[in-house]
Amino acid sequence: MSKLVRPHGGGELIPLLLTGDALAAEKTRAASLPKIKMTSRETGDLIMLGIGGFTPLDGFMTHADWQGVCDGYKMANGLFWPIPVTLSTDEVTGQSIAVGANVALVNGESGEIMGTMKITEKYAIDKAHECMQVYKTTDLEHPGVKMVMEQGAINLAGPVKVLSTGGFKEEYGDQFMTPAETRAAFEKAGWSRVAAFQTRNPMHRSHEYLAKIAIETMDGVLIHSLLGALKPGDIPAEVRSEAISTLVENYFAPNTVIQAGYPLDMRYAGPREALLHALFRQNYGCSHLIVGRDHAGVGDYYGPFDAQKIFDEIPAGSLETTNMNIDWTFWCNKCGGMASQRTCPHGKEDRILLSGTKVRSMLSEGQALPVEFSRPEVAAVLQKYYAGLTAEQNVKVELKGHSAK
Repeated sequence: MSKLVRPHGGGELIPLLLTGDALAAEKTRAASLPKIKMTSRETGDLIMLGIGGFTPLDGFMTHADWQGVCDGYKMANGLFWPIPVTLSTDEVTGQSIAVGANVALVNGESGEIMGTMKITEKYAIDKAHECMQVYKTTDLEHPGVKMVMEQGAINLAGPVKVLSTGGFKEEYGDQFMTPAETRAAFEKAGWSRVAAFQTRNPMHRSHEYLAKIAIETMDGVLIHSLLGALKPGDIPAEVRSEAISTLVENYFAPNTVIQAGYPLDMRYAGPREALLHALFRQNYGCSHLIVGRDHAGVGDYYGPFDAQKIFDEIPAGSLETTNMNIDWTFWCNKCGGMASQRTCPHGKEDRILLSGTKVRSMLSEGQALPVEFSRPEVAAVLQKYYAGLTAEQNVKVELKGHSAK
């Protein structure tokens, strides 16, 4: 009997990725079906459906699901869900496909047929309403809002069959782990209390500190890195992976960390995305999610600890995975190391606040990272990457206050 948290919904993992003869037959059938091009975000969502990361969803959401998730964190069947998982297409394509028809789902960037779907409903949404409910703004400067406002006019709902993981396994090897694989790894290690550390950046000293706080009270930590699309200026997944591996090898005790990646794009939805992060980490087998300052945030759209507060606002029992809240962390010159507002008595003049934005800015300008910011071995990995960028690529590292995670 597993001691890990149960998958979301209380049942078993439900991966929708076909294998063997069923996969071969569905690929043949898909080749003759009408094609729906997916955005990068939709492709990532489909892969998560395929590997069981979005258990117990069986496909893309209906209008009633969309409305319920936007307005009350729950789908039409009452299942807790914090952010809509929808598929859209343009009006002409949408009108040409009848409800009840089957379609092939195509990666809009690579052209690969990623899955099939039976259309059970076609509907339009109030995009501004989704943006206000999920992102708390309709400002098109917000990357998540821009993503929603640019999606097609018609949403398509229905169950899916997934045919591919989009090359993530080929590109990232053992780092790309499915929920079944992380659960197996946790059980092999004898872990039951596992904290997930969410990151889209290499880990600076503050991130290391957060993970080590969790290790003190947990059996282990899953450093879970986003492998999907980011914003301009963010550091690519392969560089981030090398930097994290270097940090773990040199500064973490053996058998306390597992590093893995997952295929989603960032939505930058702040508090709502923190809930989604906890939900799918439950499917991966994590009992806790580390939630620090400005989790999944962007710019100044959310308060620094709104992502912690939202866990107290959702209905009790919504998730088995719980939030591990950690206060603002920093390097304190008087303490001579990392500290938080709960542990450090010194003033602002002694504190060095760390952020991914500041690290990226310094690297892009060719500055060396001080030891208070980054371990030297990690800094060397990042400096090598930035040294290889052209001047044009290097000149624009976004400085609009993007979150460290």
